[in-house]
Amino acid sequence: MQAETRYQQDAELRVSTEGGTPRLSGYAAVFNRRSLPMQFGPERFVELITPGAFTRSLEDGADVVARVHHSDSHIIGRRSAGTLRVEERSRGLWYQVDLPDTAAARDLAVSVERGDIRGSSFAFNVPEGGDEWATKGQTTTRTLSDIDLHEVSPVVTPAYPATDGTLALRSLAAWRQKSLVIPRLRLELAAKAVL
Repeated sequence: MQAETRYQQDAELRVSTEGGTPRLSGYAAVFNRRSLPMQFGPERFVELITPGAFTRSLEDGADVVARVHHSDSHIIGRRSAGTLRVEERSRGLWYQVDLPDTAAARDLAVSVERGDIRGSSFAFNVPEGGDEWATKGQTTTRTLSDIDLHEVSPVVTPAYPATDGTLALRSLAAWRQKSLVIPRLRLELAAKAVL
């Protein structure tokens, strides 16, 4: 399944050892904050996530996985295994992972404690009707209100510039196509009225 990924720049990551188990926690997404501008070919837009965007997916029991840098070879937690907790809070999508005793998890904990790794990312799909597009001036904004969440991931570098925007661009193209239908209908009705 092809999924979109987004990086949260100001998501504070922390490692704690409450109860003896090393845990990583932070925010994978923050609500009501514009993303950095994303550009895929000639298309440029920003995104905004509304509160409640993850609610349906989480309530439906999405089996979210935590990976290091989106790597399948570095899985550090899974919701269905009870080693990953994900919830919506007033600020955004919060997660906490019980770190396993693996080289990847130990290296990650050290890098987070040193401040070398500070951000988080999440992978998702948008179901039909889960996003809305609007253009104001030169800025096109995609507002995400319903998201199928697949993954959270501590990362070093922003995913925005490197994100595969194919799905977002398809959604943008569909919105633009729909937005052209109404003016076309108005033109057709005006032409019929003249005749």
